[in-house]
Amino acid sequence: MSSTETETKTIKVVKRDGRSALFSDQKIYEAMVKAAKEVRGDLNHVDYARLGDILNAINFEIHSRFENDIKIYEIQSIVEHALMSSGEYDIAETYIKYRTQRDFDRSRATDINFTINKLINRDETIVNENANKDSKVFNTQRDLTAGIVGKSIGLKLMPQHVANAHQKGDIHYHDLDYHPYTPMTNCCLIDFNFMLNNGFKIGNAEVEPPKSIGTATAQMSQIIANVASSQYGGCSADRIDELLAPFAEKNFQKHSKDAEIWIENAERREEYARTKTQKDIYDAMQSLEYEINTLFTSNGQTPFTSVGFGLGSSWFEREIQKAILNIRIKGLGTEKRTAIFPKLIFAIKKGLNSNAEDPNYDIKQLALECSSKRMYPDILNYDKIVELTGSFKTPMGCRSFLQGWKDENGVEVNAGRMNLGVVTLNLPRVALESSQEISNFWAILDERLAIAKDALVFRVERCKEATPQNAPILYMHGAWGRRLGPNDNVDLLFKNKRATVSLGYIGIYEVAAYFFGPNWEKNSEAKQFTVDVLKYMKEACDAWGNEFGYHFSVYGTPSESLTDRFCRLDQEKFGKVENITDKDYYTNSFHYDIRKKPTPFEKLDFESVYPKYTSGGFIHYCEYPVIQQNVKSLEAVWDYSYDKVGYLGTNTPIDHCFECGFDGEFNPTHHGFECPECGNNDPKTCEVVKRTCGYLGNPQARPMVHGRHVEISTRQKHVDFNADGVLGTLGGED
Repeated sequence: MSSTETETKTIKVVKRDGRSALFSDQKIYEAMVKAAKEVRGDLNHVDYARLGDILNAINFEIHSRFENDIKIYEIQSIVEHALMSSGEYDIAETYIKYRTQRDFDRSRATDINFTINKLINRDETIVNENANKDSKVFNTQRDLTAGIVGKSIGLKLMPQHVANAHQKGDIHYHDLDYHPYTPMTNCCLIDFNFMLNNGFKIGNAEVEPPKSIGTATAQMSQIIANVASSQYGGCSADRIDELLAPFAEKNFQKHSKDAEIWIENAERREEYARTKTQKDIYDAMQSLEYEINTLFTSNGQTPFTSVGFGLGSSWFEREIQKAILNIRIKGLGTEKRTAIFPKLIFAIKKGLNSNAEDPNYDIKQLALECSSKRMYPDILNYDKIVELTGSFKTPMGCRSFLQGWKDENGVEVNAGRMNLGVVTLNLPRVALESSQEISNFWAILDERLAIAKDALVFRVERCKEATPQNAPILYMHGAWGRRLGPNDNVDLLFKNKRATVSLGYIGIYEVAAYFFGPNWEKNSEAKQFTVDVLKYMKEACDAWGNEFGYHFSVYGTPSESLTDRFCRLDQEKFGKVENITDKDYYTNSFHYDIRKKPTPFEKLDFESVYPKYTSGGFIHYCEYPVIQQNVKSLEAVWDYSYDKVGYLGTNTPIDHCFECGFDGEFNPTHHGFECPECGNNDPKTCEVVKRTCGYLGNPQARPMVHGRHVEISTRQKHVDFNADGVLGTLGGED
């Protein structure tokens, strides 16, 4: 066969999962080079020429023996034979070991007994997977065991090419311990207004509408516990000040009637009713905070809850806002510790609370104080959120945003909607596989998007297999805004883009660094390339949404353990690539490389262009030193952000030592965080609070969570504080 025939002949590779792709010898060459480097270290030009000759021999045999297609195992056999025939026994041995190990890993992923043994032996990757789940307690151990079974069965349920891509690290199929083994959904905005005003049922109890704010918040906590046990993601209460104001008014009316009996002076009667109602509001909101922090769902963790507020302007709404903030500032318990949940999200709107002349500006000042001392609230800039997502609403849980949607009557609906799951693309791997050819990058991205599409469509179809009786609180009792019958089709709440399903991504920084160098942020060509990548993904999602009738959205994944997993897998495959895999983590979503220590203003300017294309989920963070004595500096950043970004969080040191009274930032060590003043590192007498991928966490109590500069685990690698908060896991994988 002539060389021309060899070059023009088209052969397709049939993969293990049944898919096919055009044959390319590049992957064969890279695999041989990797094996050679492993046994010999750095290679010289003679080594590379030798491997090139072997590759030519492999190509010749493949094109001589195969006309149309070739199976993966046939290619591997030819490569192994060619290496041994050339006397390269050590390279052949390493190549064979690598392929065999991959086969073992694939098999172990679906071997329940293998992973159960890891749990029994308290393997760190299993027992410390989640920073808010104590693996020493029975219900968490039960959930971890169930998760192992769920993951193993889930990999067998999903399309083979999707499972293969997940195991390899091309994509990440989130929350595999719950879905697809069960047709659970992800996160949601609970329709509290519907439930509280119409009554609902939990278990055997028929619950009537509350007649006071205290009863309303008590019912809310029960709803949250049930919803969180019926899904696997976060849940949010949107515009809680406006939601609860009518119930606070019921308290006021009751106190006013009492005052009419006992107080003659009309002004004193008004003062009495307001004072009593103000106390009722404070007590109700304090009870809600304590109840959420003491709840445990069926999977052994505190419900991941967010509370949005700030747009109410009546006296009742203002009092609710102030109570939420003052309670958080005060802290939990006798030691006044920082509450981890609910996540507080404060809305800022020009003309309402943004500027000094606005009627609710005083509450913004209280929010600033709270954020400087407790890291929450995050803020939502009203006009920008409307611009980015089509309407104003609190995110579902951490950062997942619904898009504006109207029902068949033209009424805008946000509460009672949900997300059906996330699949995340490993963008740095797409770049690394491209051999620094941008045209190759786009071709590989198309291939990965096709897999992600299949994975997301599978998630939707699996969720549709649920019945209302699987999760009565969601489908039958009003949490999702409608009451389906036991035999109704759950798709009634999903279709016509009422529900979202999300394409996540990670590592835009690393992608650009691979093509344009590590300091690409001020390179306009590089910046435009990163924008084009996200724009391309959004266009793909929009097309899928029109095709299937669900809202496919691009979503800046809360990377959690994924920031480590993808990088670790790519390090195994490509080695330590400078500014890509050598950091031991990938930068989350579109965030500025935190190693460069940008100012808050530089960071906001740089990141502001991206959420337009990733409106399904986004958040920005700014780093500060201790700012409790300089709250005006935080306000300057909030004000600067208003027209630039929609959702902004605060990262500032709020660690506290109860032994010596130190406030600030504890030092990370291999044994945990310790007070820089007295060396105290006892979790009982110190508090260490870090932001972990959207939520707050206590890494001192859960040492698997990565620290600000070191990972507190037996691996004890040095890692930097990434652009999305502390590296580590908190809350499963969403």
